[in-house]
Amino acid sequence: MNSLKNSVQLIGNLGKEVDFKTFENGTQLAKLSLATNEYYKNSKGEKIQETQWHNVTCWGKQAEIMSKILEKGNEVMVKGKLVHRSYEDKDGNTRYSSEVVVNEFLKITKNVEAEMPF
Repeated sequence: MNSLKNSVQLIGNLGKEVDFKTFENGTQLAKLSLATNEYYKNSKGEKIQETQWHNVTCWGKQAEIMSKILEKGNEVMVKGKLVHRSYEDKDGNTRYSSEVVVNEFLKITKNVEAEMPF
């Protein structure tokens, strides 16, 4: 049950290429920008799309794998935890940031054969 206390699962599309780094000590980091879309009808009956952007990070071997198999536009599912942090910018202002730290991910591919007419 402890893993349910801070658990996030998102399915969305990458907004840009994976930003991958290897630090001097060998630690690997991947940063992603993930878009999730929700649709609803407004009072006039018009279909509205609302997009939320999520900062996503991944560490270690999975970060390296992400950088090799994911591309801008890919649909991906991520599971992890939500982390909030604060920092001071160059002007001395406190800024806040939230991100999903991934422990599992899955690239989602469409079955092209199933979409073909027979």
